[in-house]
Amino acid sequence: MMNSKEPINQNSSTNPSKRPLVEIDKPTTLIGTLVAIDHTSLCYRVCSVCEKTLSDNTNACKYCNFKNSFNPGSSGSRRLFRVLMSIATDKQVFVVIMFDRAARVLFGCSADEFFDFAKTHPFAAVTASKALEGEMLRVTLSQPKNGNAQHLRVVSVVPLRSGFQSAIETLRELY
Repeated sequence: MMNSKEPINQNSSTNPSKRPLVEIDKPTTLIGTLVAIDHTSLCYRVCSVCEKTLSDNTNACKYCNFKNSFNPGSSGSRRLFRVLMSIATDKQVFVVIMFDRAARVLFGCSADEFFDFAKTHPFAAVTASKALEGEMLRVTLSQPKNGNAQHLRVVSVVPLRSGFQSAIETLRELY
Protein backbone atom coordinates (compact mmCIF):
# COMPACT_ATOMS: atom_id res chain seq x y z
CA MET A 1 0.00 0.00 0.00
CA MET A 2 1.31 3.42 -0.96
CA ASN A 3 2.03 6.01 1.71
CA SER A 4 -0.15 9.06 1.01
CA LYS A 5 2.67 11.43 1.97
CA GLU A 6 5.05 10.10 -0.71
CA PRO A 7 5.25 12.26 -3.83
CA ILE A 8 4.04 10.66 -7.02
CA ASN A 9 6.85 10.27 -9.52
CA GLN A 10 5.65 10.93 -13.05
CA ASN A 11 8.27 8.60 -14.48
CA SER A 12 7.75 5.53 -12.32
CA SER A 13 4.89 3.15 -12.26
CA THR A 14 3.65 0.34 -10.08
CA ASN A 15 3.19 -1.71 -13.24
CA PRO A 16 6.66 -2.64 -14.60
CA SER A 17 5.26 -3.31 -18.09
CA LYS A 18 4.32 0.36 -18.53
CA ARG A 19 6.87 2.57 -20.22
CA PRO A 20 7.83 5.78 -18.37
CA LEU A 21 6.66 9.04 -19.94
CA VAL A 22 10.23 10.26 -20.53
CA GLU A 23 13.11 7.85 -20.68
CA ILE A 24 16.39 8.81 -19.07
CA ASP A 25 18.61 10.90 -21.40
CA LYS A 26 16.13 10.61 -24.25
CA PRO A 27 13.75 13.48 -25.12
CA THR A 28 10.15 12.48 -25.83
CA THR A 29 7.78 14.30 -28.16
CA LEU A 30 4.05 14.21 -27.54
CA ILE A 31 0.87 16.05 -28.41
CA GLY A 32 -1.16 17.57 -25.63
CA THR A 33 -3.36 20.42 -24.50
CA LEU A 34 -2.16 23.25 -22.32
CA VAL A 35 -4.45 23.03 -19.29
CA ALA A 36 -3.12 25.80 -17.04
CA ILE A 37 -0.20 28.15 -16.46
CA ASP A 38 1.00 29.34 -13.07
CA HIS A 39 0.77 33.08 -13.76
CA THR A 40 2.12 34.14 -10.36
CA SER A 41 5.78 33.73 -11.32
CA LEU A 42 6.46 33.71 -15.05
CA CYS A 43 10.03 34.98 -15.03
CA TYR A 44 13.20 35.37 -13.00
CA ARG A 45 16.16 37.75 -13.14
CA VAL A 46 19.67 36.86 -14.27
CA CYS A 47 22.93 38.73 -14.75
CA SER A 48 23.11 40.04 -18.31
CA VAL A 49 26.79 39.02 -18.50
CA CYS A 50 27.09 35.57 -16.90
CA GLU A 51 23.36 34.63 -16.65
CA LYS A 52 23.62 33.60 -12.99
CA THR A 53 20.31 33.90 -11.16
CA LEU A 54 19.88 37.12 -9.16
CA SER A 55 17.68 37.64 -6.15
CA ASP A 56 14.74 40.02 -6.48
CA ASN A 57 16.29 42.66 -4.25
CA THR A 58 19.73 42.94 -5.92
CA ASN A 59 20.43 44.48 -9.27
CA ALA A 60 24.12 43.62 -9.72
CA CYS A 61 25.82 40.27 -9.97
CA LYS A 62 28.31 39.67 -7.18
CA TYR A 63 30.39 37.38 -9.43
CA CYS A 64 30.72 39.84 -12.32
CA ASN A 65 31.28 42.81 -9.98
CA PHE A 66 34.02 40.87 -8.21
CA LYS A 67 35.75 40.03 -11.51
CA ASN A 68 35.33 43.58 -12.79
CA SER A 69 36.37 45.45 -9.63
CA PHE A 70 37.69 48.41 -11.65
CA ASN A 71 34.21 49.05 -13.06
CA PRO A 72 31.72 47.91 -10.40
CA GLY A 73 28.07 47.87 -11.29
CA SER A 74 28.80 47.34 -14.99
CA SER A 75 26.73 44.17 -15.13
CA GLY A 76 23.00 44.72 -15.34
CA SER A 77 20.16 42.27 -15.15
CA ARG A 78 17.55 40.89 -17.49
CA ARG A 79 14.60 38.57 -17.14
CA LEU A 80 14.12 35.08 -18.52
CA PHE A 81 10.92 33.06 -18.66
CA ARG A 82 10.37 30.17 -16.25
CA VAL A 83 6.82 28.96 -16.77
CA LEU A 84 5.24 26.19 -14.72
CA MET A 85 2.31 24.66 -16.59
CA SER A 86 0.06 21.62 -16.82
CA ILE A 87 -0.27 19.64 -20.01
CA ALA A 88 -2.87 16.96 -20.70
CA THR A 89 -2.35 14.08 -23.09
CA ASP A 90 -4.85 11.38 -23.92
CA LYS A 91 -3.55 9.35 -20.97
CA GLN A 92 -2.63 11.78 -18.18
CA VAL A 93 -2.16 15.34 -16.95
CA PHE A 94 1.25 16.37 -15.67
CA VAL A 95 3.18 19.45 -14.63
CA VAL A 96 6.18 20.60 -16.67
CA ILE A 97 8.45 23.61 -16.62
CA MET A 98 9.27 25.68 -19.68
CA PHE A 99 12.23 28.02 -19.80
CA ASP A 100 13.01 31.05 -21.93
CA ARG A 101 13.70 29.68 -25.41
CA ALA A 102 10.56 27.54 -25.55
CA ALA A 103 8.39 30.09 -23.70
CA ARG A 104 9.18 32.79 -26.28
CA VAL A 105 7.26 30.70 -28.83
CA LEU A 106 4.04 30.89 -26.81
CA PHE A 107 4.49 34.40 -25.43
CA GLY A 108 5.84 35.97 -28.64
CA CYS A 109 8.29 38.26 -26.84
CA SER A 110 11.14 38.31 -24.35
CA ALA A 111 10.46 38.08 -20.63
CA ASP A 112 11.64 41.69 -20.25
CA GLU A 113 9.11 42.87 -22.84
CA PHE A 114 6.34 40.90 -21.16
CA PHE A 115 7.31 42.24 -17.72
CA ASP A 116 7.30 45.84 -19.01
CA PHE A 117 3.88 45.29 -20.61
CA ALA A 118 2.57 43.77 -17.37
CA LYS A 119 3.74 46.81 -15.36
CA THR A 120 1.25 48.99 -17.21
CA HIS A 121 -1.42 46.26 -17.45
CA PRO A 122 -1.61 44.50 -14.06
CA PHE A 123 -3.78 41.60 -15.23
CA ALA A 124 -1.61 40.77 -18.26
CA ALA A 125 -0.18 37.56 -16.74
CA VAL A 126 -3.63 36.22 -15.82
CA THR A 127 -5.01 37.16 -19.24
CA ALA A 128 -2.06 35.57 -21.07
CA SER A 129 -2.58 32.40 -19.07
CA LYS A 130 -6.28 32.32 -19.97
CA ALA A 131 -5.52 33.08 -23.64
CA LEU A 132 -3.11 30.13 -23.90
CA GLU A 133 -5.31 27.63 -22.06
CA GLY A 134 -6.69 24.97 -24.37
CA GLU A 135 -3.97 25.33 -27.01
CA MET A 136 -2.98 22.07 -28.66
CA LEU A 137 0.79 21.74 -28.63
CA ARG A 138 3.49 19.39 -29.78
CA VAL A 139 6.03 19.42 -26.96
CA THR A 140 9.36 17.73 -26.58
CA LEU A 141 10.11 16.85 -22.95
CA SER A 142 13.34 15.82 -21.30
CA GLN A 143 14.49 14.86 -17.85
CA PRO A 144 15.97 17.74 -15.82
CA LYS A 145 19.76 17.90 -15.69
CA ASN A 146 19.67 19.00 -12.04
CA GLY A 147 19.07 16.15 -9.61
CA ASN A 148 17.01 18.40 -7.31
CA ALA A 149 14.55 19.45 -10.02
CA GLN A 150 10.96 18.30 -9.68
CA HIS A 151 9.47 18.72 -13.15
CA LEU A 152 10.09 17.55 -16.69
CA ARG A 153 11.56 20.22 -18.96
CA VAL A 154 9.93 21.48 -22.15
CA VAL A 155 12.75 21.44 -24.69
CA SER A 156 10.64 22.68 -27.58
CA VAL A 157 7.03 23.62 -28.19
CA VAL A 158 5.06 23.96 -31.42
CA PRO A 159 1.48 25.28 -31.41
CA LEU A 160 -0.70 23.09 -33.63
CA ARG A 161 -3.54 25.51 -34.37
CA SER A 162 -3.09 27.19 -37.76
CA GLY A 163 -4.45 30.49 -36.42
CA PHE A 164 -2.28 30.48 -33.29
CA GLN A 165 -1.64 33.92 -31.89
CA SER A 166 1.06 34.50 -29.29
CA ALA A 167 0.09 35.79 -25.85
CA ILE A 168 1.58 39.24 -26.39
CA GLU A 169 -0.34 39.69 -29.67
CA THR A 170 -3.59 38.78 -27.91
CA LEU A 171 -2.80 41.14 -25.03
CA ARG A 172 -2.04 44.05 -27.37
CA GLU A 173 -5.41 43.54 -29.04
CA LEU A 174 -7.23 43.46 -25.71
CA TYR A 175 -5.50 46.38 -24.02
